[in-house]
Parts: sequence; structure tokens; C-alpha cells
Amino acid sequence: MPLPQPLNVLLVEDSADDAELLLRELLQKGFTPFALRVDTNETLRQALTSRPWHVVISDNKMPALNAKEALKLTKELAPNVPFIVVSGTLTEEHAVEAMRSGANDFVTKDKLHRLAPAIERELVEAARRVEQQRMEAALAESQQRLRQAQKMEAVGQLAAGVAHDFNNLLAAILSYAELILRSLPPDCPQRGDVEEIKNVADRAAGIVRQLLTFSHRQALGRDVLSLNEVVHQGLSVLRPLLGRSIVIDVNYHAPLWNIVGDQSQLEQVLVNLAVNARDAMPRGGMLRITTSNVTIQKPAMPKAPTAPGSYVRLDVEDTGLGIAPDVLPKIFEPFFTTKEIGKGTGLGLASVYGIIEECGGSIFVDSQPGKGARFTMYFPRALDAGDQSKSPAG
Repeated sequence: MPLPQPLNVLLVEDSADDAELLLRELLQKGFTPFALRVDTNETLRQALTSRPWHVVISDNKMPALNAKEALKLTKELAPNVPFIVVSGTLTEEHAVEAMRSGANDFVTKDKLHRLAPAIERELVEAARRVEQQRMEAALAESQQRLRQAQKMEAVGQLAAGVAHDFNNLLAAILSYAELILRSLPPDCPQRGDVEEIKNVADRAAGIVRQLLTFSHRQALGRDVLSLNEVVHQGLSVLRPLLGRSIVIDVNYHAPLWNIVGDQSQLEQVLVNLAVNARDAMPRGGMLRITTSNVTIQKPAMPKAPTAPGSYVRLDVEDTGLGIAPDVLPKIFEPFFTTKEIGKGTGLGLASVYGIIEECGGSIFVDSQPGKGARFTMYFPRALDAGDQSKSPAG
């Protein structure tokens, strides 16, 4: 592992002469140290939060601070930074106590030749710990995604079965309603009742189509599209839908890679997300829509597709009420809604999920109560990209 240059060294030391001695030793061993010396609890706290450090080197006992106190604060604010005790009065008992408390190593001031090798070893170990933590977090994220995907697949299969049976019943209702309408004269008083039956059945059929979209049982178009154009076309629907109290801020990336999908269904994604955003901003606010090109290099990055590759990213962000943490894992499930009875089917976000999955994409959500919500969607770049799209404004 190459030595970091400069080496950011935080010295917990009350003696300027001893600190200078330590730095000379590091210079002689090939380090280029950038050092800051502190000797109180408050200055140590300020230093630990002011910038990243490669190593903390602490004297064992000082008038206003000791190594045990400094170690505790370091582990609290910078847990991955190596902590090495260097002291001229360090006994074997003190050394054992320091190691038990979490110090990475100890060096006596009469054996400073051990300091540089100790730092090199701990830098390697610290890098290994950080990488291990990253891998563990990535594994946990991957496992969570798998569990969620399995859950959504099971729910999708159930929804598809219900939608299939319900569709057959609706087809019969619509057929009979149509037959009755044909048999009734234009001035028949019952025509209005039969037409209402047909209208309600048509609305129910729309819900079935959303279920089929969620469960991947509805065929979608496979056209090469520009998300910039999809967003641009969708604005004509979004502006009257959101009203004057909500500002729409659109940021087009140009040139933008093409994707493969169904234009009308992707416009429906925008509409469904916009409706959710509108309901979360009863007093008005901002809806921000952003497109961008993204290349995923590392697998299992958080809040990103698991497979490395080239993607077009679409962000839809609002400044609304936000989503509670216990609600977030459920928002894409069909029929789940936090709205009052009669004010939502719970299929809007479920159909969004299904459309994006059918495009081979992924969707993620970040939100905190009171801080709005951001839906981030990734669509694989079209293999035969052709000409890259420009901003509609360009």
C-alpha cells in the first residue's frame, strides 16, 4: 500500500518539543506529515470534526487530558482512524490498559524507530476495516434487495391471478351492459343507469390494467426513447395536474443516452409520481425532475442497480411532507396507501414499480418526514444507442 502524501497526523501532545521529535522521525522514514497538535478535550473534539485524519498519536498523560480520554473521544468521532500511544512514561501496565481500551499500538519515546512501521501497519489495517465495512454494507443491501424482490414477485403473482379472474368478470359485465344499451331506445329512462354501470366497469378495468402492469402481465412497447423527450411531452399533463402552487423545475442532461421502453407508460410514471408529490405538498412547493447519464462501476452500490453498466437516471424530487421510515418499505406494494378510504387505490406506485421493472430498470426512494421525497430511477442504456438525444430546449 502506498503511503498517503501528505500523512494527516493529529498529535495529542502538550509538549511542542516532543511533537517536533515525532514529526522528524516520520520525515526520516519517508512520510510527509501534515500535523496539528492539541492537548485538551475541546481542541481534540474540534480537530476530529474539522478534517479527516490518517492517524492519531497521543501522549499517555497530560495536564488537561490523558490517552484513555483521547481514545474514547477518537473512537466516538473517528472510529476507523488508528490510535497510537507514544509516551516516555508508559509502563507495561499502562500499555496493556491502552490496548484493552482500543488503542491500536503503543510506542515508548526511547524506541521511536517503531513508530513508522506501526503507522504503516495500522494504515493497511484501517483500509482493510473500511473495505470490510463497505462490503458488509453492500451485502446487507443486496440481501435486502433480494428479499424485497422475492416479496414483490410473490405479491405480483397473487395480483396477476386476482386481476385475471376479475378481468373475466368485468368483460362479462361490460358485454351485458353493451347488449342492454343496444336494446334500449334512446329515450329510455334506464339508459343512464346502464351507462353508469358501464362507466364504473371501465374504471375497474383501468385498475385491473394497473395490476397487470405491476405483475408484468401487460405487454409494454419496446421502443428506443429519450427520457428528455418523455419528460418534455409529459409536462403538458403535469402543469395543469399540479396547479399553480407547485413549481416544476426540470433539469435536462444533454446529450442523454437513449433507453428502451414504452413512451405512454413512462409518461404514466411521471403522472403517478407527480400526483403523489402534489398530495404531499398541500400548501405548494417544488417538483424537481432531473435526467442524467450514470456509469455504475462497482457492484452492489447502495441505492443503485446491482449490475455495473451504463444507465440513464431519472430523479423526481418534491419538497413535501416526506415519508415515514416504517412506510418506506411498503410503498410499492399494490393496494398499500396512507390516504383516506376512497381517496386512493394504492396502485399508483405499484404500477410505477412494474413499468420500470418491465423496462429492465430499478427504482429507489429516499425520504425523511418533513424533508420531501426523492424517487430515483435507473434505466439501462439502449444497446443500439444511435444518436444521443439533446435537451428539448436545445
